[in-house]
Amino acid sequence: MTHTSTGQNLDELAVGDFYYEATGEQTYRSTVHAQGAWNAHEQHMAPATGILVHALESFSPRPDMRMARVSLDILGIIAGGEFEVQTRMIRPGRTIELIEAQMISGGRTCIIARAWRLATLDSSEVAAIEDAAVIHPEELETFAGMSPWPGGYIRGLEFRSAQGHRPGKGVVWMRNDFEMVAGTPTSDLTRLLGMVDTANGVAPRVAPGPNSWMFPNVDLQIHLHRAPVGKWLGVDVQQSYGTDGIGLTSAVLHDVHGPFGRSEQILTVRPVAALK
Repeated sequence: MTHTSTGQNLDELAVGDFYYEATGEQTYRSTVHAQGAWNAHEQHMAPATGILVHALESFSPRPDMRMARVSLDILGIIAGGEFEVQTRMIRPGRTIELIEAQMISGGRTCIIARAWRLATLDSSEVAAIEDAAVIHPEELETFAGMSPWPGGYIRGLEFRSAQGHRPGKGVVWMRNDFEMVAGTPTSDLTRLLGMVDTANGVAPRVAPGPNSWMFPNVDLQIHLHRAPVGKWLGVDVQQSYGTDGIGLTSAVLHDVHGPFGRSEQILTVRPVAALK
């Protein structure tokens, strides 16, 4: 997004082995590890997704259900520093539930996240997956292609890439060693979904830079056909730009056991010079 913001420069905020620290029951403070790539005073959408998934996962949990879709709409700049997360039940039910979490900063809602929780049962008799597996990260070399991106969030990730990576398409694995919230164990779901937004930057059609183009996403849609596990997230990404300033980043999501879902991000594609 390209709105102005008075958020604090995240380089000035506390550093630890976590993205956020809780300052109250529903309030948090971001660290430099959550810093975005477009502006120094913003949070990156990836850890912002993670803290919202953490809130959704903690909200009235039921052992017979799991999240199957998380839909996030970005309403404006995700300012660094202090913010609040509010959760609520939208649609209760015996076999399906719709829940919501909002991130509120400076009295303004900047992200609305909604999740469908579905009842689980044994469907192994008919289980099948069409998405192909990709090479495991342990077999791949370190990927230096993310170095042009600034910001504390990107600096905190380890990347590896498969052969054939090119502008607009590629397979990239990533992991981090940070807790989502200081002093709170991070679930695999929160950890992995808290990196999915990175897909938009791993195989861009144009290199980032002051004389290039911007392509921030205004949403993130994640669909999960199984619960992910582990610390490694693999994204098999393709990115397309239309002719009228709108683009799309699509990814098949993997953990070390194979594909577990898909993500989509709609993009606003603009020359950097036009925004100065």
